[in-house]
Amino acid sequence: MANVKKEKGSGLGGMISLLIIVLCIFTGWLVWNFIMGAGGNFEGGVNTGHPIPGNYLAMVYKGGPIVPVLMGLLLMVIVFSFERYAAISKAAGKGNLDTFMSSVQKSIKSGDIDGAIAACDKQQGSVANAIRSALVKYQEVKKGGLDSETAAETIHKEIEEATSLEMPMLEKHMTILSTLVSLGTLAGLLGTVTGMIKAFGALASSGTPDQALLANGISEALINTATGISTSALAIVTYNLFTSKIDTLTYAIDEAGNTIVNTYRHYRGTLNK
Repeated sequence: MANVKKEKGSGLGGMISLLIIVLCIFTGWLVWNFIMGAGGNFEGGVNTGHPIPGNYLAMVYKGGPIVPVLMGLLLMVIVFSFERYAAISKAAGKGNLDTFMSSVQKSIKSGDIDGAIAACDKQQGSVANAIRSALVKYQEVKKGGLDSETAAETIHKEIEEATSLEMPMLEKHMTILSTLVSLGTLAGLLGTVTGMIKAFGALASSGTPDQALLANGISEALINTATGISTSALAIVTYNLFTSKIDTLTYAIDEAGNTIVNTYRHYRGTLNK
């Protein structure tokens, strides 16, 4: 039943992600066509004319049909970055994570397991949930009187299972962000190539080269290059930032697990004396 629910949740999540991607591309096209391509941004009041000097919206519009795609990719980076920030912040819990970890480890070392569980209930989030599962298992193995190594293996297994349930939620959409790193660069490169094709087409024309067409081709190439690089740069920064945060959360769970195991070993050691 749990697997069925998980599969349904994954399918729904995939549909939502796809819908967000489509909406971002469509929004990028709307911005490009109706805002950047508004007649007021161009000489003569039509977007087929030259951009008004200093009007950057019109200049970006002249980047050609690759621009709305790049705008959509940039919007995806922004949308999924905000979504990941909210999800990872929620996973860390309501209070400060470092303060929570310090409090929990202090309670565990002093033998106040009930207090540590209460702190987890108060903190909530993925880290607190995983640690709480390990603490509950600690109480079970303590009542069962298991030896240190068997208890350590049992507790570690519980932590791994709890972490494996929480990690998919933390890593969700990270693949999309990592893909956007490459897509931004490739889409920008495609726009650069199409712009250069137009520029060389103007040079290849018989007689005097069409200077306007040449300038438009070079402008299209440079605009797409700049937009693609900006999209990829933002995606790289956000991906690395969220990866670092996820690693921090995972480390906090492992650190708490080791503290629980060591506490149990110390408890068993005092019984054998």
